[in-house]
Amino acid sequence: MEATGTDEVDKLKTKFVSAWNNMKYSWVLKTKTYFSRNSPVLLLGKCYHFKYEDENKLLPARSGCTIEDHVIAGNVDEFRKDFISRIWLTYREEFPQIEGSALTTDCGWGCTLRTGQMLLAQGLILHFLGRAWTWPDALNIENSDSDSWTSHTVKKFTASFEASLSGERELKTPKVSLKETLGRYSDDHEMRNEIYHRKIISWFGDSPLAVFGLHQLIEYGKKSGKKAGDWYGPAVVAHILRKAVEEARHPDLQGITIYVAQDCTVYSSDVIDKQCTSVASNNTDDKAVIILVPVRLGGERTNIDYLEFVKGILSLEYCVGIIGGKPKQSYYFAGFQDDSLIYMDPHYCQSFVDVSIKDFPLETFHCPSPKKMSFRKMDPSCTIGFYCRNVQDFKRASEEITKMLKISSKEKYPLFTFVNGHSRDYDFTSTTTKEEDLFSEDEKKRLKRFSTEEFVLL
Repeated sequence: MEATGTDEVDKLKTKFVSAWNNMKYSWVLKTKTYFSRNSPVLLLGKCYHFKYEDENKLLPARSGCTIEDHVIAGNVDEFRKDFISRIWLTYREEFPQIEGSALTTDCGWGCTLRTGQMLLAQGLILHFLGRAWTWPDALNIENSDSDSWTSHTVKKFTASFEASLSGERELKTPKVSLKETLGRYSDDHEMRNEIYHRKIISWFGDSPLAVFGLHQLIEYGKKSGKKAGDWYGPAVVAHILRKAVEEARHPDLQGITIYVAQDCTVYSSDVIDKQCTSVASNNTDDKAVIILVPVRLGGERTNIDYLEFVKGILSLEYCVGIIGGKPKQSYYFAGFQDDSLIYMDPHYCQSFVDVSIKDFPLETFHCPSPKKMSFRKMDPSCTIGFYCRNVQDFKRASEEITKMLKISSKEKYPLFTFVNGHSRDYDFTSTTTKEEDLFSEDEKKRLKRFSTEEFVLL
């Protein structure tokens, strides 16, 4: 009887916590987001300009766009489809208990891990699907309202966005089986893309078996002194992601690796060594690499002088976003308009989805509503990420970003640098990463320093 009573109390606690989380973290999609028709919108290297909506064609790059590519003229649905296609990872509840704790939710503490997952997910999308890929069903997770885009201001994507992630989805969005979904595609390429789309999402499932799921990331974090329920800063998450990719045993993930910059320095030979480890036994292509650079954009507050550099980074198609946020909240930054950053917010509590089921629903892994925030409100601690498919891409990216750093830096020293050679060539032997451990002793000291500087996440 006593055990039964304890179980009932635990169930009541769970229901109470669930109700509280739903109330506390349901506001995310209920705030309006406004877009101007008179300024370009950049989203992970793609430029949209709603002013030319009626032209529906590619235009030459115009004033205000920071890339030397074509502007995708004004088609609002194209922008919405592109944004919604990005993978959205949020707070979840009622997932399998995290080992060593009683937690079955990450509400209130897991937001930086979630933004790190989103950045890695974008890197995997570039790796397997390419930047041009969009989810064919992206616009089906809400009912479009063409009147919601005014002549001067583009308003919130419509009130139906809110309902699309609530219980009403059961009525509005029919559950389509994987077989039916794949049957809609006209060729093998489209079918392959949808298979990888599902596979990538499944790698981030909230179960102990998911290679990049919350449970695995927390296990790697334990070696840096973190545990479930702690807050994680952008720099710590960068190293956790590196270890997670290194330890992934899935055959599809053997062609990609992660490099984390040391003390705001990217050592080119160290990166190339990581990319070329896959060719030691045969003549396969170089490994792709995701470069993660933890930086500070100022002292206690973000320095506005870094705005143009951040814009420049987000204007690159090989950018995989920025793990950052504002004090007490972590966001995944993916674009900008004028001086406002566009982001996806993980602070939305959703129910556990079992991604091991063949036909698991995809809707809750795609965000229907972008958010905007003034650059001035951004917390200075962040981690910048970009993807290079091979050594040649890395060399080209390092040259391009170095030029951008020099142009945007008004001070003597840029935010970070690329240098030739290995870290050991500069007599920094103590900073060399030990592959057999998550963090070397020196890394732990640096991460402790980062942790004292970073914001508390609620």
